Amino acid sequence: MLKDFKPVLGILLRFITIYLVLLFAYQFYLNSSKEGGLDPFSRLIANQVTFLQNGVGYPTELYDDVKNEQLWFYVKNHYVTRMVEGCNAISVMILFVSFVFAFYKGGKTFLFVGIGLILLYIMNLLRIAGLNIVMADYKEYGKMFHDFIFPAIIYGTVVVLWLIWIKFFALKHENS
Repeated sequence: MLKDFKPVLGILLRFITIYLVLLFAYQFYLNSSKEGGLDPFSRLIANQVTFLQNGVGYPTELYDDVKNEQLWFYVKNHYVTRMVEGCNAISVMILFVSFVFAFYKGGKTFLFVGIGLILLYIMNLLRIAGLNIVMADYKEYGKMFHDFIFPAIIYGTVVVLWLIWIKFFALKHENS
């Protein structure tokens, strides 16, 4: 009976193992950077979002709130949103990487993960910039965009990438 489930259990075990290793590594990273406020990766993203917004005509500055481990986006003379650790999409990226590596297919796995992470990174930058623009100009829609629209876009991107991985790489027969 268990023999029938061996491939599925193997994939599940790989997923859980990779997910937990990456999650603990990320938590270690967060714990090691607590003294300086918001972690360096989240700061990098906030700086890139600021650069992007300034480039498209939304004058933006950052206010560093070290004590509360956050950065505030000051857009068009108003504090519109704040950047906290959860905004950096690392948890989404960990989930993506864990799933793809659960269906490991050699070197192409690394290539697909690399391309996927770049795409998710760009999507996250656009997501944060988009939210700042919505909050600066259409504040009444801010909650809807923060809670529903932008999460659907980032998680939708992950699901589409997973489907591409499964359909065109993981389940594709080597002799086809």
